[in-house]
Amino acid sequence: MTTSRIRFEAKDLVLPILAMTGVVALSNFAVQYPIQAFGLADYLTWGALTYPVAFLVNDLTNRRFGPKMTRRVVYAGFAIAVVLSIVLATPRIALASGTAFMVGQLLDVTVFNWLRRQTWWRAPLAGSLLGSALDTIIFFTLAFAGDLSMSDPVTYAGGITVPLWMGLGFFDFCVKVAMALLLLVPYGALMSIIRPFETARAGR
Repeated sequence: MTTSRIRFEAKDLVLPILAMTGVVALSNFAVQYPIQAFGLADYLTWGALTYPVAFLVNDLTNRRFGPKMTRRVVYAGFAIAVVLSIVLATPRIALASGTAFMVGQLLDVTVFNWLRRQTWWRAPLAGSLLGSALDTIIFFTLAFAGDLSMSDPVTYAGGITVPLWMGLGFFDFCVKVAMALLLLVPYGALMSIIRPFETARAGR
């Protein structure tokens, strides 16, 4: 089956860039604050609930515009988000977030593109999970390792004792896994609206 590729312009990427920038900037601010309710302060920060949306934005952009254009969104989102994050958070968190964001999102783009023609949920789920794992390791290590305020020893169930930032990183990733599954719902719902960047000339 032959296909024709739709031509896109830079202005088409304004909405994805704004969405990506907003999610990352909000997450960099929220990650500084543990969730105090229900005794979750030693387990999660508010950023764990907001950042996974970046992978949804990435995957929908990839579906619509393809990997080349999506990488441009990642680069633009990285540059703008780092600047905003320095204002909203700290330079260290901004640097850690920018590095983790760039590596994790670009991995997501690559994995999504490899799997885009398989069952609809495989590409966004695999890309989000692999990207989230790498993102979490890079971010929490660069942002909090050696930070005395985030290095108090915390003992979890089973008698495992680790610095607070490691515990937060582990549970942050657990939430990202749950969110990756949950965000398949809006991704699936938007598939009929956000059409693939390649469309068939006939019979489709």
